[in-house]
Amino acid sequence: MSEPDKNINDLKLLFPEEKIQKKVKELALEIDAVFPENETIFIICVLKGSVMFFTELSKHLKHNVQMEFIRISSYGNETKSSNNMQAIDLTLPDLNNNNVLIVEDIIDTGLTAKFLTDMFKIKHKPKKLLFVTLLNKKCARQTDINPDFYGFEIDDKFVVGYGLDYKGFFRNLPYIGYFPSN
Repeated sequence: MSEPDKNINDLKLLFPEEKIQKKVKELALEIDAVFPENETIFIICVLKGSVMFFTELSKHLKHNVQMEFIRISSYGNETKSSNNMQAIDLTLPDLNNNNVLIVEDIIDTGLTAKFLTDMFKIKHKPKKLLFVTLLNKKCARQTDINPDFYGFEIDDKFVVGYGLDYKGFFRNLPYIGYFPSN
């Protein structure tokens, strides 16, 4: 694989690691409060971007959790959603009449979130279905869907770090940054 065509030195800090960690803990408390106390939550990680948020969030949930992973893509190698969902792996156990929490890194157009929530409601018929995202980019929304929980609202920036990538790079950064427009 080649080097990225963007330079990490051009990256501007948006959310430092400490602020993200604090927000993730707050979200876990909010989520724990809405699910019945003695019931398991199936937490669904939307790969690859959500993996860091998903892992950190799951460590702070007080419920029994079962972790599952799905893979969908709408970006490819671009900085804007292609508006074309590509289901890469949707293999899941039977979730009928179970509590489900979908964990996403970012909701921008809302098309992936709508696709997922519709698919879960039709195919899996969960007892309770909620959606959490670390970043909520309302300014790019093309659907009427909104997350049940979100960490930060952002404006129209292309963000990387903490699982979010540009052409597969920058996911490993412990903070979230953006590349300024030229």
